[in-house]
Amino acid sequence: MAVGADGLWIAIAPSAGAGEAGAGERRPALFLDRDGVIVDEVGYLARREDVRLIAGAAAIIAAANRARIPVVVVTNQSGIGRGIISWADFAAVEDEIARQLARHRARLDAVLACPHHAQGRPPYAMAGHPARKPAPGLLLAAAQRLPIDLRRSWIVGDRASDLAAGRNAGLAGGVHVATGFGTAGAERAAARQLAGDGFDVRGAPSIAAAATLLPLLGGHGG
Repeated sequence: MAVGADGLWIAIAPSAGAGEAGAGERRPALFLDRDGVIVDEVGYLARREDVRLIAGAAAIIAAANRARIPVVVVTNQSGIGRGIISWADFAAVEDEIARQLARHRARLDAVLACPHHAQGRPPYAMAGHPARKPAPGLLLAAAQRLPIDLRRSWIVGDRASDLAAGRNAGLAGGVHVATGFGTAGAERAAARQLAGDGFDVRGAPSIAAAATLLPLLGGHGG
């Protein structure tokens, strides 16, 4: 298991350059929410057989891999905190996601998850935990472990809270996708309100279209 004393899941791929954050070239990263962005939102995803990649997710991750851009998943997992699913369930789902991505020659460099929630069970019963999005803790933890330049990094999410975490971490911008919880118009409106003070907000129908909007991958759309 990759769960630390703080209750966070932090798994860094051996090939991702862990431990190099203090030296070498810092590169912009592509931060991704998981449910509703990479895989279908099914509500407390706990079974391998329910893992379905969203069209275009593997392609954008593979493109980032080829460009040597770290791909980091940052995900709230209140289902664990609430006792609905277990860390073993989470690990099995992550293994299946990795397996499906590998079929497209795509891989994740890091996966970080926060189980803490106001309605969580001890030891996860905590409101406003610094790692639960919209707080930036997961992104900052990734930058402590990998040679990431947060100021040039972007995040893709289906909730405004995903983009808020990016803004709070000092990222360059975020892309809100209309999949998962992003189908609600209120989420897109709330995401757009985060634009400003050096944080760029863009909208896309799904992660498949996000590549044309991400400067990391040569996109220039607004």
